[in-house]
Amino acid sequence: MAATFALLSGWGALTGMDLVTFPQALLSRPLIACAGAGVIIGDVETGLRMGVLLELFALDVLPVGASRYPDYGPGAVAAVVLASGGPWVERLGLAALFALSLAVVGGWSLLWLRGVNGRMVQQAAAGLAAGDPGTIARVQHRGLGADLVRSLGLTVAALLLARALHPVLPGGPRFALVTAAAVGAGVAAAAGGAIRAAGRGARLRWLVVGTGIGLIAAVLT
Repeated sequence: MAATFALLSGWGALTGMDLVTFPQALLSRPLIACAGAGVIIGDVETGLRMGVLLELFALDVLPVGASRYPDYGPGAVAAVVLASGGPWVERLGLAALFALSLAVVGGWSLLWLRGVNGRMVQQAAAGLAAGDPGTIARVQHRGLGADLVRSLGLTVAALLLARALHPVLPGGPRFALVTAAAVGAGVAAAAGGAIRAAGRGARLRWLVVGTGIGLIAAVLT
């Protein structure tokens, strides 16, 4: 149990850091974060189901510049733990709500990180302006360390909360409606993001054509 918790904590911290710091290899995507958590706890199916649902919401987010955006990674890892061990159709919706709430908290923690980095840059302004390699390295390493603290702290807190909620998570057929509502909301979010990204003209027409082909293929198969 302790080894699994440690692996999940490390994986969640890595997905959190991947969003803006290192290695930026798409590990922070909910599908990848949840799949990795599923492998760690031995429930890949739940990991993939959770990842696909959260990915629908994440498709509506473009993490650029100084805009505020959620951090899905740590919460997604903990959500897999919360959703495991029961009928997915009853637990997936509640676990998605859990993950989305933590993603917002993760977004707030990124604002804290930007403030920390900004103060470090100001304190090292003279060395940075002079191009001193030692100063540059220290700022980079401290920035990495700050994001590690942020991501690991968020992951550990999320995992502890998931473990506490897991035994008391309500179930029953009526919670299938919660899962259905979560799936519907995710599809709507993904569709809205795709339409905004497509804009007008040829890209929008190709989006409509691709959606139509996809629906036909889904029905036929």
